[in-house]
Amino acid sequence: MHTVVGVSFKEAGKIYYFDPQNIELHEGDIVIVETASGLESGHIVTGSKRISPEEITTPLKRVLRRADDQDMKRLEENKQKERNALHICQKKVNELGLTMKLVEAEYTFDRGRIVFYFTADGRVDFRELVRRLAAALKTRIEMHQIGVRDEAKMIGGLGMCGRSLCCATFLEGFQPVSIKMAKEQNLSLNPTKISGICGRLMCCLNYENDYYKEVRSRLPKVGTQVETEHGRGTIIEVNVPKESVIVRLLEAAGQLELSADSIKCSPCSGQCKKK
Repeated sequence: MHTVVGVSFKEAGKIYYFDPQNIELHEGDIVIVETASGLESGHIVTGSKRISPEEITTPLKRVLRRADDQDMKRLEENKQKERNALHICQKKVNELGLTMKLVEAEYTFDRGRIVFYFTADGRVDFRELVRRLAAALKTRIEMHQIGVRDEAKMIGGLGMCGRSLCCATFLEGFQPVSIKMAKEQNLSLNPTKISGICGRLMCCLNYENDYYKEVRSRLPKVGTQVETEHGRGTIIEVNVPKESVIVRLLEAAGQLELSADSIKCSPCSGQCKKK
């Protein structure tokens, strides 16, 4: 077993395990760690715990120290340098006429490398751009093309629910989302109503999908004939959140909303999923 702490380099980013080296660390602490790309700063998201060797990506890198005042000052300086680098990069993109949209620039803690994130409709030949940036910034340059969902995660914003974007606050990764999920939940298929600010289907369509599928598997279908305490009727609507159905009575005028547990399917209908 190994003692590790979980470190994330971005808000709602992937969690990586590091050796705490007997340093007392708590959730939320900012730390300086060694990585394959050099020194990086991150924040503790899971405190010290013991895990098996199978859960570790070897070799296990170390936490060098908890960030001190000098480190925090350097981080602030890095943020300013990132803004300046982004401005320089945008100027050179315009000079070269490249069809790309810059999203963010990110220095490593030791400034040995800077990564530029961008979106584009297709492939971009940025070799000349990298050469010019290396000459101007005097450091290693990397260009990473990202998708619109990654762009939303980096920039952040508010969803139609009025809350901060899930991807920018707690989602570590993106799960597949399909239009079938919206249909399963009886949502409007209007793209403006089920798409996020990234233009893709909202991630939250995935949250309740399993629940809807499980409940629908237990409820009778629309059109099923059922027996109720008020007489025979036909199901005209299913309400999954309430686990109820709306029944149009056959022998009396009107319709009723009833709990799915209070009805009994007619044996002749052949459409009911209830046992």
